[in-house]
Amino acid sequence: MTLNICIDYHCDFHQDIQMSEEHFQRLEQLFETGSSAAEERHTIAQAIALMEQIAGEQSETWRDLEQNRGEGSQKGQLDCISESTNTTTYLQMLEKYRLMRWHRLMPRERRNPWLVDFHWTAVIQETTGNRSFAVDSWFLKNGEPPLIQPIEAWLSGKDPEFDEQ
Repeated sequence: MTLNICIDYHCDFHQDIQMSEEHFQRLEQLFETGSSAAEERHTIAQAIALMEQIAGEQSETWRDLEQNRGEGSQKGQLDCISESTNTTTYLQMLEKYRLMRWHRLMPRERRNPWLVDFHWTAVIQETTGNRSFAVDSWFLKNGEPPLIQPIEAWLSGKDPEFDEQ
């Protein structure tokens, strides 16, 4: 299957990447266990990390550093716009193939703690209870599990705590 991903700041440039049958089987194996929404959030983080690694093997996104630490004009370095768009693309694939049982994909969210300091994230929602969570891959470099935290904490600008997965 082909996924179209952002490969630079602001998602100005895109590239198709291929998820092979072997890649898909690795994703399926991740989701074989998980008896709760909390466990599935941990699995989602692992799946996003794996998909970023696969994308990095086929594009310049392997060079993406955490946050905006890299050279913004260099292809492969992503900002929160591109990170949230790519993460949403990956979550769409997981949802399309029914790998997520405890969550559904929601529209991306934006926060504006100050007028000029906006930030974007992908969002999932529990299928029972309707609790929503930010899935924010911007905080860490390519191929590392994203931060997943309650959307209310994310919207308030709470600093990441990577043990809340």
